[in-house]
Amino acid sequence: MNTVEEKKIARESKSSFYYAFSLLPQEKRDAMNTVYAFCRKTDDIVDEGNDSVEVKYANLRKWRLELEKAIYGQSDFGMFNKLSKIIQQFNIPFDPFFELIKGMEMDLQKQRYLSMDDLLQYCYRVASTVGLMCIEIFGYKNSSTKNFAINLGLALQLTNILRDVKTDAENGRIYLPVDDIKKFNYSEKQLLNLEYNDNFVSLMQHEAGIAKKYFNDATRSLDIEDKPAMFAARAMQHIYYKLLKKLEVNQFDVFNKKINVSKFEKTSIAVGVWAKYSLVY
Repeated sequence: MNTVEEKKIARESKSSFYYAFSLLPQEKRDAMNTVYAFCRKTDDIVDEGNDSVEVKYANLRKWRLELEKAIYGQSDFGMFNKLSKIIQQFNIPFDPFFELIKGMEMDLQKQRYLSMDDLLQYCYRVASTVGLMCIEIFGYKNSSTKNFAINLGLALQLTNILRDVKTDAENGRIYLPVDDIKKFNYSEKQLLNLEYNDNFVSLMQHEAGIAKKYFNDATRSLDIEDKPAMFAARAMQHIYYKLLKKLEVNQFDVFNKKINVSKFEKTSIAVGVWAKYSLVY
């Protein structure tokens, strides 16, 4: 996989990632595209295709072995060896990459999460880990920026979960904690039947409040000295916070409406955040 292919993966995903990171300097943008390609391909092993769970487990094991081999520049895949060079260049710890794979394994192991603590472990592995990779590429001076990355990852993933409740339910998967579903007198059966009512709205408001907490924790964790370097992550933060607000405005009616942030809005937010930090700092 070459730089053009990696950029294509990021662009075609139509993700907020592409819009937020497109304004980075070339060297960092290329590094981010490689990291994103790894993350996207890792996710695809679990989510794409009709392979059995056993086959997907086997593919994840092979993927992990290639990552281990890449540490020594001996992978059979060019992308892994390129990723290894980027990890060395930007001094990125290997742990987040392996934790991400563990998060993908959780998707094969679980279709329900009993408590919010259980769900947050999943969110850390599939989202906060990506943030911990990215901040090393961006560059930072204060250790609190690691907490920024962790908290922001939790906030982004929780927001994703709220947006995708319908899609996940249609696939027989529920990420909303079982304890919370019961707490608000809703049920798994109602969720799988896409039943929209006041109890569902109250449940979603509760989960959105937790996501907001982590958005706020992320902001508090980021030292003013590191804000310019983190403009791309801050753009992601603003894009996803806008998505969360849209969900709230629409009373979380995700069963009947497609609620998202448009391409124009994502671009405007990314440029606005970039301009703010470029001009002010």
